[in-house]
Amino acid sequence: MPLRLLLVILSLVMSGPARSDQPLLAYQLPPLGQWSYLSDQVMGGVSEGQAQIEGPDGAQYLHLTGRVSTENRGGFLQVRVALERPLPKGAQGVVVETRGNGEGYFIHLRTQGTVLPWQYYQAPIASGANWQVIRVPFSAFKPSGAILRDEPRPEGVTSLGAVAYGRDYQADLSFRWIGVY
Repeated sequence: MPLRLLLVILSLVMSGPARSDQPLLAYQLPPLGQWSYLSDQVMGGVSEGQAQIEGPDGAQYLHLTGRVSTENRGGFLQVRVALERPLPKGAQGVVVETRGNGEGYFIHLRTQGTVLPWQYYQAPIASGANWQVIRVPFSAFKPSGAILRDEPRPEGVTSLGAVAYGRDYQADLSFRWIGVY
């Protein structure tokens, strides 16, 4: 089964449907202007891309585009934001909205326990031609290393990112972080 199809299936199965009995929690999301773009070039990779804020006022989103290359031990493009305050204790996951070119992408979380640059928690997300809301439970996030806890604690999350990662492909992801549930 191709990796892209597997990622889409996993994303849909693990994220589950957006249910009305799980309302969004009160949490002030960081403004789009605080998000930053990062690529594997910080570690010698050759992926090239950009992230821009697009859309009309009140419906703006981040648009991550570029070429992901695994050459030179690289392989990622990312847009991320540092959180000024912790997520609510007891939160079950994050809600994002995506649109893209059908490739598989990821949400990365960093926590107080991810002290090394290559440590993060990762969950797959789908991207299709139309906007789709995806609920990503914290249980869907897998640690990047053996010394991290199995599941991130919401109150320990320090940043959230949308990532094109892990293989050679053309990235085109429109992304909105809607909230926490």
